[in-house]
This record gives sequence, structure tokens and C-alpha cells, in this order.
Amino acid sequence: MPLKDEGPASTSSGEEQGSDAESSSERCDSMTSASDLDCSRESFTSDCSSKHCTPSSSPPETLTLNEVMESARNLSNLCMAHEITVNPNFRLELNTLPQDSLWKLVRDTFHKAFWDILESELNDDPPVYDQAIKLLEEIREILLSFLIPGNNRMRTQITDVLDIDLIRQQADNDAVDIQGLGSFIITTMGKFCAPVRDEEIKKLREITDDIVSLFREIFRVLDLMKADMVNHTITNLRTVLHKHGVEYERASFQRILDKTPNALEHTTSWMKSALEELQTAVVTTEQTKGQRVVPGPFQVINTAFLSLLTWDSSKRPLPETLMTDETRLQEIQWQLQRVQAVNEVLLIVYSTIGGPIQGLSSLSDRLKRMTSVLLEGMHSPDFKLEEALEGVSAQISCELNKSLTERGYPALTPALQEALKGQICSVTQKDNPIRTLVEDRVQLYFRALIFAPKPELKLEEVPAGLTYIKPELALIGAKFISLFDYNKMVYGPFYADVIRKLLFSGSPPAANPPQDAPQDSVISK
Repeated sequence: MPLKDEGPASTSSGEEQGSDAESSSERCDSMTSASDLDCSRESFTSDCSSKHCTPSSSPPETLTLNEVMESARNLSNLCMAHEITVNPNFRLELNTLPQDSLWKLVRDTFHKAFWDILESELNDDPPVYDQAIKLLEEIREILLSFLIPGNNRMRTQITDVLDIDLIRQQADNDAVDIQGLGSFIITTMGKFCAPVRDEEIKKLREITDDIVSLFREIFRVLDLMKADMVNHTITNLRTVLHKHGVEYERASFQRILDKTPNALEHTTSWMKSALEELQTAVVTTEQTKGQRVVPGPFQVINTAFLSLLTWDSSKRPLPETLMTDETRLQEIQWQLQRVQAVNEVLLIVYSTIGGPIQGLSSLSDRLKRMTSVLLEGMHSPDFKLEEALEGVSAQISCELNKSLTERGYPALTPALQEALKGQICSVTQKDNPIRTLVEDRVQLYFRALIFAPKPELKLEEVPAGLTYIKPELALIGAKFISLFDYNKMVYGPFYADVIRKLLFSGSPPAANPPQDAPQDSVISK
């Protein structure tokens, strides 16, 4: 089919997801002593019935090709459903190839050859309709695909007018009314298309003297209409997924787990690292002195999610349970890196210059916007951070001199400007004290959010030293908590099963570990 390779391709622009999940009941941030071990074990192995999926613990099996393909389909469906659920701006658009790419050159060459053959056949004497009939047959199938169930009248009209056997008989007798068929197709398209495509239909009606151009444009508009139909379906599906998305995603992941050996390998490693980090904590309170400290499941999961803020996926694969949120998590990391750098620069500027620029909110806002723009893309591997910071320093010095002289203060001396530049550029060093301070305070902020019973009330409560980036930090925090809450709702049972095995690996697990108790405790914080 012409333009066959320009099928819908997914895009996901705009703001990230808004989770419908609300944090109910209190997050736990206490450590559990060895004396509480039996109680914890009971919560993980209690014999309760469950209507939810139970994470599979079957031994690995050899997979057939069909099973591998089925797992791939389940994964694709899971990713698509998750994107539709959490991203309100998700839609499908026609794929456009880069202007000078080899793929575009090859595609355009083949398409031109196809339309040249059609033009040559129609210009023969008598005309040859072989290619035209194939196009009409494909157009008929596309139009029929737009019909809603029960619209038998329109279905009959389309099949009667675009009767391929009858058209072949007419072609044998050189009696095909190609213009009349084109007019019928355009009229039918006008009945099916969205209002946004009315202008395209109007343009089709204006093509009266070139059949080849008419068919080429018909297929172009049909591709747009197909994308519109898919996006309409996505909009309707989103309402359903908002109600049943958690259950659907959990069941889809369970099917993948049933078919794929070691499907939770990276997730287990992730949880194990968090558990080991907590187990190294030294507790000196009277209640736990001399006793082995056993972290609770809440702490393990929360600590694991905190580590995602600085996760380097080039060195360590993301957990399998976060594969549908990889892009969102990456964007959160990038945004956080940039606002941290902006905050570091502003702390240096205000601690170096001092009184003459204190209390000027408009100046602070200008310096923040300027620095943020110059650090755009700092996550890119080829981004030269030190050079960018030199530019930031130069721009800030100019802005400061302008502000100072306007208010009767002396401009910065060359020596002070050079010292300011050196301090700003030094934040590229990992052991820089300002950088370390900001990174530690940011971790404290997110720790407070993730352990809070109602994190939305804590978004504006930033630690001292982060006030310059308070609005940006609140937005990033809201995105992260939304991702965290929804992910825990979907994968809570799987996390509970992994943590149970890590905590009690010395004892045989239950044959069929139920999920009601751990699921409720893990999900409802």
C-alpha cells in the first residue's frame, strides 16, 4: 500500500503522569528488632485468600519460540497500557522520516515508481486498470474498517459501489468511471473523518484533473484518519484503564513472569542492595541495643526508590518493574541534576557577593533563569559542563555588575570575578563541599517525601539551602511521588514476595505465598 511504512508511531509529550492513587494509612519508617522477627514473618506467610495475582516462584524452564514471542507481546501490551494510563498526552502520530535519511530516499523512490506505473497504465490506450483496482480494493477495506458495528446500511453501500468483481468487468470493457469512484470515496471519507480533517476533504474535492494525484492524496488523508481513529480509541480506553489499570498491569506482568525465567533478577538485586544498606545502619537506642536489626518492608521499598534518583542505568540495568517508567524516571533525574546545579551556582554567588544583592527577588529570578538556560542538556554525554559553567560565570558577572551599578554600588573587581568563576566551575568536582551539601539536602527532601503519610503536604517544605529551587523541586517531587505510588500499587505483591525471600532466606518459604497481607501493607503505606 502507498505510504504503508508511515504507520502510527507513539509520541508522549507534555507533562508526566498524574496517579489516581492516594496514600492511605501511614508510611512506616521504624526499624524492627530481632524480637519482632516472628511477627514480620507471619505477615509475609499468613494463610489468607487473595483475589490478586500471586507472584510466581516457579523454577526456570526452557522456553519455546512461541513462549518467547508471547512474553514479548505481553510486554508490549503492558508498556502501551501503562503509557495510556499515566500519560494524559499520549497519542499516536504518523511517523516522519528525517529529510535526508537513507530510509526516506528509499521509500520515496519506491513510492514514485509505484505512482509512475499507475500513471503509465491509466494513460495507455486503452487504459489498464490493474494497479488502480488494487488501490480501490485497499481503499474499500480501509473504509469498512472505520464502520462501527451495526452500520449495515453504509457497509452495503460501500461494498456495492466498490464491488471489485464488477469493476474488473467494467475494466475489461473500458467502462470504469474512475472519477465517479473517486468522488464516492471522498464523500464517504467526509462522513467518517474527524472535524479537524474537513479541510483535507475539501482539498481532495478540488483535485479533478489528475487521477494519480487524487489517489495519492486520498491515501495520505486515509492514513491521517486511521491515526485519528486510533487516538479516539486510546481516549476511550484511558477511562477504562484508569479504573482497572492496576489490575491489568499486574496481571500482564504476572504472565511475563510465568513465561520468563529470572524475570525479577534485577528487581531482586535492587531490593537486596536497599536491604543491605539498611542493615549496615547502627542503631544505639535502648530497645535495640545488642539485637540484630531487621528492616521493615516499607523501609526496604522506600530506600530502594530513593536510590533511583541517582541510578546510573549505563552501569546497572533498571529493575524490571520500572521498565515502563524508564523514560519518566530519566527525565526526573535530568531535571533534578539541572536544578541542583542551578542551586549550587546561586549559593556560591550569594555567599561570595553578600549584602549588596541580598533580598532582590527579581535579580535572583533572572540569575536562576539564565543559569538554567545555559545548563540545558547537561545530562548529554557530549555536554561540556565546565565550559558551560564558565559561560554561566561570565553572564552572571555581567548581570551583577549591571544591578550593582544601577543601585550605586561598585562593580565587581576582576579579581573577584575570577574568584567567582573558579568557585562556580569547581562544582564539577564530586567532592566539592557546596555540591555535596546540595545533593545531601536534596536526598533529605525526597526521603521526607517518600516516608511521609501525606507527601503532597510536604512538597513545599524544602530543607535550608534549597529555597532558590523550591518551585522546581516541588514539581519534580510531585512527579516522583506519583510514579512511586502507582508503581507500588501495581508491583506491591511482587516486592513483598522478593523482600520476604530476602529477609527469611534461611527458612523455607510458603509453598504458595499468599499476597493479601503483604500486598495491603506494602501498597497502602
